[in-house]
Amino acid sequence: MRYVTVRATHAEGDAFHPLGAAVADEPAVATGPIHQLEVIDGETGVSLSEIRSGLDRYSEILAESPFVIEYTTTGTDRGFAYTHFELDDLIRRLLRYRRSSELIVEMPIESEPDGATVVTLVGDTSAFAGAFDGIPEEVSVEVIETGEYDPGVRQLSGRLTARQREVLSTAVRAGYYENPREATHDELAGELGVSPATVGEHLRKIESRVFSGFVAGE
Repeated sequence: MRYVTVRATHAEGDAFHPLGAAVADEPAVATGPIHQLEVIDGETGVSLSEIRSGLDRYSEILAESPFVIEYTTTGTDRGFAYTHFELDDLIRRLLRYRRSSELIVEMPIESEPDGATVVTLVGDTSAFAGAFDGIPEEVSVEVIETGEYDPGVRQLSGRLTARQREVLSTAVRAGYYENPREATHDELAGELGVSPATVGEHLRKIESRVFSGFVAGE
């Protein structure tokens, strides 16, 4: 079994769905991973999305959208939204492609601030031959990671955002976790194009998420 992680964007820079466009225009809302996305009757779909901040404003956007049939939110500023919504043509074709493919979409699906979607596909090596041929032409796909599929490793990796995985990969390659340490925050910052303080913040969050995966109940 292999996995391939891809970064999908709209070729014209648009959101994949009008609801996504409405959220992208709202700076008070920070969306997180999509934990469920299914077609239920050919014309509508349901999603379970994590909202990292601005849940009240996100609820208002759902209430105002003509594409939303019904929704439920849980949490305060951060939480989850379960949404029953009308499909547009592009999402309908994307979900049709997903159902026809031999590859399995590993959940959750990551949403990036610029509107891109990061998806991991899992399947036999032979299933990847021509696997992207059926993707709508409006969608641009970039492979960002691939390898042998190990469910245990992937479960821990799934706790991290795409940016956190990039930071962790850079740190490991540079020898940050070697003893003695072979790289500093300053050196990692230069490679990643961020400040040393930002590197430190990323690494603290990465270590917290990964290490909590080894503790029952976390």
